[in-house]
Amino acid sequence: MIDDLYSAKILTLVANMPRAGRLAAPDASSEKVAKLCGSKITVDVTVADGKVVDYAQDVSACALGQAAAAILGQNVIGADLSEIELARDSLVAMLKSNGSPPAGRFAELAVLEPVKDYPARHASTLLAFEATVEAVRQATGVPETRTSTAGAA
Repeated sequence: MIDDLYSAKILTLVANMPRAGRLAAPDASSEKVAKLCGSKITVDVTVADGKVVDYAQDVSACALGQAAAAILGQNVIGADLSEIELARDSLVAMLKSNGSPPAGRFAELAVLEPVKDYPARHASTLLAFEATVEAVRQATGVPETRTSTAGAA
């Protein structure tokens, strides 16, 4: 079962982290930490016309958190807040309530479906999306409407 968690696809995503680092002058930044394992992700965003036009991430997380961040980094340019929130909410539902994997540009998150059987890994897997939603909200001036799941096991 643990081999499903660390599949070749997940390890390939980890080895090819897109948009690693920090932006020189982001519109907003957010840092999230998973309390249970100490994984940490900091994201920087630049937003224009409500869409992400530049993105960087500094990821210090387990392979599962890194894989989710890699999928996000590959697909976030051009996404708006509602699309990123929908992907995050679908990822939460997939992990916590046996929901369907995210669709659209973030459909590759389905590779993380085996994580649902490991609740202690949920927080790390969600970090990149939690941080990105918060940063995009800051950049666009949209207030938070729900409680973050980052750090919760």
